Amino acid sequence: MSLDHATAQDPHANDAAPYAGGDPYADYRTGDFPYTELVDLADRRLGAGVVAANDEFFAERENLLVRERAVFDPEHFGHKGKIMDGWETRRRRGADAEHPFPAPEDHDWAIVRLGAPGVIRGIVVDTAHFRGNYPQRVSVQAAAVEGTPGPEELLDATWEELVPPTPVRGHAANGFTVTAERRYTHLRLRQHPDGGIARLRVHGEVVPDPEWLDALGTLDLASVLNGGVYEDASDRFYSSPTQIILPGTSRKMDDGWENRRRRVRGTNDWVRFRLAAQGAVRAVEIDTAYLKGNSAGWIALQGCNGDPSGAGEWFEIIPRTRLQPDTLHRFTLPARAVVTHVRLDAFPDGGVARMRLHGSLTDRGASELRARYARLTG
Repeated sequence: MSLDHATAQDPHANDAAPYAGGDPYADYRTGDFPYTELVDLADRRLGAGVVAANDEFFAERENLLVRERAVFDPEHFGHKGKIMDGWETRRRRGADAEHPFPAPEDHDWAIVRLGAPGVIRGIVVDTAHFRGNYPQRVSVQAAAVEGTPGPEELLDATWEELVPPTPVRGHAANGFTVTAERRYTHLRLRQHPDGGIARLRVHGEVVPDPEWLDALGTLDLASVLNGGVYEDASDRFYSSPTQIILPGTSRKMDDGWENRRRRVRGTNDWVRFRLAAQGAVRAVEIDTAYLKGNSAGWIALQGCNGDPSGAGEWFEIIPRTRLQPDTLHRFTLPARAVVTHVRLDAFPDGGVARMRLHGSLTDRGASELRARYARLTG
């Protein structure tokens, strides 16, 4: 039975049972969303933020983008009521005693600035711990507004609907596939008519502004912010390899890529990245920050100029090299490495916190990037 049909039959069909004690996530409902392997464009570590909301009476809008999963303390109350780890608005009311329910078009909204503008492939609206107080429906709109607009400018922007008003489940991860082939900078999350949402995740592909990259000259060709993408890995047991190419330095052990302990001799772990576009790499940084007893023992870096699954051939950029735990390692290359992809090998296993590939776009890479940007913004 679809959520629409279930809600039409019973408006409480998507409620979760009241909290019964013990593990608050024991009855949490989720799904298998293929796009969650893509970078979260609304990650605070990329510079995302919740610009404005029309109401946040019970819980602040900023909670939507907290990286950790929502927590629940059944005894935590404040002067306004139960304190929830999410964004929660007050209960809407109708016009008068004869019309106590809110009007069909009534809704609450929050505007989110994406940390990295790009093409959105999927959205997760997480209602964890909102069991009988989640919104009946949610919808999501998107806009492309360059620069640093304030709330007033964004409210007057042209908004496109990515997710129409759709029923959601309480205490659940609600996933929505997005098919719009366009670069967006902001989202407007709406809940109909009111309620609470714990977390928002916006998965997609970063599309950088080629004029900005051209102005930088030398840049990190692998960085998520510049359009670098994690494509595949041998192991992602403890954390996503995408974290290797996030901006900034890691702040704790799980803020990087760590794999399980490898037991098969003669094998090793690896991760493959596609760069922002074809570029010439001149220097490499490999950081094992906070990885002390579990950093990779040795690494090697290979490059490929072209499709690695087709005619592209791999060549050595950095030979197998010993790493130190909790240390930033810097390598100056004897000659520029012109590549579109790189593969980082860890021997035999272990973690890497960050990798930086310093260089510049080639003429071909810059041209391809400008063409893609024009197609997705035109």
